[in-house]
Amino acid sequence: MTERKEVWITGIGVLSSLGEGPDAHWDALNAKRINIDDKRFAPYIVHPLAPVSFDAQIPKKGDQRQMEAWQRIGTYAAGLALDSAGVKGNQEILSRMDMIVAAGGGERDLAVDTAILNADARGNFSPGFLNERLMSELRPTLFLAQLSNLLAGNIAIVHGVRGTSRTFMGEEASSIDAARIALARIEAGQSDIALVGGAYNGERLDLLVLFEFGDFNLTGEFAPVWARENNSGFALGSAGAFLVLESREHAEARGAKPYAKLSKVVADLAQRKQPGAVTKSLEALWSKLGVGDDVGVVVTGATGAEPVTSEERAFLRQHQGLAVRATGTMFGHTVEAQFPLGVALAALSVSRGALFPPNDPTGFEVEKSDPPTQIVVMGTGHWQGEGMALVEAVK
Repeated sequence: MTERKEVWITGIGVLSSLGEGPDAHWDALNAKRINIDDKRFAPYIVHPLAPVSFDAQIPKKGDQRQMEAWQRIGTYAAGLALDSAGVKGNQEILSRMDMIVAAGGGERDLAVDTAILNADARGNFSPGFLNERLMSELRPTLFLAQLSNLLAGNIAIVHGVRGTSRTFMGEEASSIDAARIALARIEAGQSDIALVGGAYNGERLDLLVLFEFGDFNLTGEFAPVWARENNSGFALGSAGAFLVLESREHAEARGAKPYAKLSKVVADLAQRKQPGAVTKSLEALWSKLGVGDDVGVVVTGATGAEPVTSEERAFLRQHQGLAVRATGTMFGHTVEAQFPLGVALAALSVSRGALFPPNDPTGFEVEKSDPPTQIVVMGTGHWQGEGMALVEAVK
């Protein structure tokens, strides 16, 4: 049996409500900064994208125009990751770089949707009206923005990533599997280097409506994730998070320095009709990961929605002494981007020899002064899907 290859994280690209790039995010996390908007979509709360000039990573205006916001966010974050890894513009490497993207569905033209619904409500919905409006009002590029695999397509067009391409759908679980499969392919020698990640536009009325049907939205006053027991829900966040993963041999051959090592990614799909199913699933994943409580740190994408957050908290309480950090407090819930965002923050913490401070008034999150050498990243979907990753310092 061929020995598994060691996989390094050599590039990190993050764009969020806190800014862009590793340095800006590290500074924001240490300053305990949180950027929310509780006015624009009131009574719902969102973490809006920080001001950004998309020209920096997507120079052609034509490319930008045919993308909707979630694709621009993702393409921009992918460019940041390529820059971080030192492979931006390297055609030899980009021509064989694989890509696995976690993506949701496309965006809507709310003005057209609203006009059609209003016409129906007023009795002006004549035969053929719907087809006429769709033919005359919807621009062709909107349909490009609605294709999930067009995020990967735009990354290929803008940045020249031309190896194999895979797009996974399935909300939080899709990005867990994206990381798991990318890691497995590189470990097995089927790939040398891969771009992995996801993007999300949380500033969408149509999504807020959809999540409201499931009673998932955080409303009223903002509170950190662990302080939402009496007012559960998540605040959607806009973010793109991409990683460059590559085999140690490949990285060393080109002189690349790692942020950290991605040692393992495991996934599950609990049958959540039974109370406690998520806690059991997380216990099983913890065992598969092969770590003890001395791992010290857990970075979780806990959403704040119930009952899943309570079950996740119950699991964490069974493992005393862990320094927990919930990314949902600072970034909001970024769905497909949540897991790669957690991996990125874990790798950044390992590389800097420090864990960013807690941002939690309940005391559930505690300080950690010694440098982390192992961090478990946990992803628990708001209604389905669980996963964990082990990020370690490179020896």
